[in-house]
Amino acid sequence: MNTEEFDYYLPEELIAQHPLTDRASARFMTINKETGEVGHDYFYNVKNYLKRGDCLVLNDTRVIPARLYGVKEGTGAAMEFLLLTRHSQNVWEVILKPGRRAKEGVRVIFGDGKLVAEIKEVLPTGNRMVEFFYEGLFENVLEELGEMPLPPYITAKLEDKEMYQTVYSKNEGSAAAPTAGLHFTPELLKEIEDMGVRLAFLTLHVGLGTFRPVKVDNVKEHKMHSEY
Repeated sequence: MNTEEFDYYLPEELIAQHPLTDRASARFMTINKETGEVGHDYFYNVKNYLKRGDCLVLNDTRVIPARLYGVKEGTGAAMEFLLLTRHSQNVWEVILKPGRRAKEGVRVIFGDGKLVAEIKEVLPTGNRMVEFFYEGLFENVLEELGEMPLPPYITAKLEDKEMYQTVYSKNEGSAAAPTAGLHFTPELLKEIEDMGVRLAFLTLHVGLGTFRPVKVDNVKEHKMHSEY
């Protein structure tokens, strides 16, 4: 199976740049698995596709503001970090660009020195292992300086970070939101539970795989990245 079989035309004007105030008013596509018939509906009607005794499994991961913009110490050259995996209290695996400026020992300054990163290792994948230096709690510093890593097709600035979280998000660690779940509201979830549908939660932190493009022609040759 080749990647070209997944190509389709999506007009730019149909890509929403801002979330709806009412999350559940988004549209979604349905496919009848028996007939193959394609339909269109609104997400607040998702309960019509569930029945008593079903189990709805939801990913309770919470997105961290994992994108950081800083400057290279000494030159002032702009650099962008995307936090991927936390290996210890202050050591993270990151994607950064431009990569050619990021050799071992390079230091990057964020927020006029509120946060400093030193590159410790260049990994075979091209990612870097970096150690952060700061005062206080890392989570507080990241909340102040970091931005939500929106998909590349979203160019508008996100004004409210909570709009890129599911209403049931709990465990921090994702570099991107589990987007299908963004359309649930507390009210809709209660309606679904009242129908006799059981809710179950798991934690899957969305990571590198969601940002890395598929570069091979045959999908069987694509290396999938693991996620927590």
